[in-house]
Amino acid sequence: MIQAAAPGPSVSASDSAAPTKPDSPTPVGLPAAAFRPQKRDLTLGLVPLTDCAPIAVAVEKGFFAEVGLHVATTREQSWAGIRDKVAFGLLDGAQMLATMPLATTLGLGGFQHDFAYGLTLGLNGNAITLASWLADALEESGHPLRPDGANPADGLAELLKHRREQGEPPLRLGMVFPMSTHDLELRYWLAAAGIDPDSDVELVVVPPPRMVEALRAGELAGYCVGEPWNSVAVAEGLGQVAMTKHDLWNHSPEKVLGVTAAWAERHPQTHAAMAAALIRAGQWLDAPDHREEAASILSLPQYVGVEPGRLLPSLAGRFRVSDAEPPIDRPSFHAFHRYQANVPWRSQARWFLQQMHRWGRLDHRADAEATLDRVVRPEVYRAAASSLGLPLPDRFEKTEGTHAGPWTLPAADGDLPMGADAFFDAATFDPDATPLPRPTQAAGSGTHR
Repeated sequence: MIQAAAPGPSVSASDSAAPTKPDSPTPVGLPAAAFRPQKRDLTLGLVPLTDCAPIAVAVEKGFFAEVGLHVATTREQSWAGIRDKVAFGLLDGAQMLATMPLATTLGLGGFQHDFAYGLTLGLNGNAITLASWLADALEESGHPLRPDGANPADGLAELLKHRREQGEPPLRLGMVFPMSTHDLELRYWLAAAGIDPDSDVELVVVPPPRMVEALRAGELAGYCVGEPWNSVAVAEGLGQVAMTKHDLWNHSPEKVLGVTAAWAERHPQTHAAMAAALIRAGQWLDAPDHREEAASILSLPQYVGVEPGRLLPSLAGRFRVSDAEPPIDRPSFHAFHRYQANVPWRSQARWFLQQMHRWGRLDHRADAEATLDRVVRPEVYRAAASSLGLPLPDRFEKTEGTHAGPWTLPAADGDLPMGADAFFDAATFDPDATPLPRPTQAAGSGTHR
């Protein structure tokens, strides 16, 4: 039986692979002299997901080496492990959920530590998958899981109502961490159909690599997780995809390069050098003819450790939502650099904080605005992007949800090409008109519906 999360501190090394270093990286592009790192030997953590690709590629293609860094990686099985090991100094930094530095700095989940990030590692990458038996039940009720069709959560609401009337327990749905991007996206999707995620279903924490096993065992009726664990469930006939992050909130952030605030203050040049190397990795990844090689890199056991064929559907943008349906075109299922993917937009962090407030997770003493200022470090991105000659936005806030297709953001350095940012429910989010909770404002007073 899967238990709800109790993400307290844990620094056991039993869930980690041994650190790995590149054998013979080939420096290309940016000279190491562009930075003077305070620390050159680093260990970064990652979770076996397709979107750990920028870190894997920066190691294997020599982008860390070209900025004078020697990087080892460790593969962690859970986000709690990532959080704790970075907090306690066992890792210099890590691939982190975009919400994790914010939530941990606020002390959500019973663990408080000041984190920071100055680089987004990629956009999109998640999906909501439902067990095949549940997808079949929805189809029988007239709510099939079809791409670009009506929201299947509407049919799920009817099914849950029927289950309650029959005295059956709530369905159990998995997400990877409390107040993770996955948790907030799953809640947003359910609530749009009138489903209260705190009472109509049971949300539990499951580490990403264990999602498929839990679905197979009948412990979950569905989950929200990053790739490749949706594609694996589809390929094995265990589940069908109900909604992708690409369709739920297109080109929204998924992972960031997370470090502690203290580490960031001690190592500003190292931080910027890491960011520059990861931007270079994102540029390499977004070349379509590199995606197959990327799948081969990620298939190595120190990264994701599954066959390349299970990694390619999302990387190639030909994504299968069902084993009975042809692939759908989602060319930006993963965006690692294009559409300003690496910019740490404060407006997107602000949306996540608003969702935490919506679900009553912010303590009335929390100063979310001050937390946003402490955690999101645009100056790191600015230093890294400037070293690469990339144009910069004039400000790091923008309206979210107003563009159904590609658009350009005017900036002093020239127009910035942007991707669609639409929410599936046609909502919009104006950061200038959306203040965050202050310590004197009680949390949890809003509606869940």
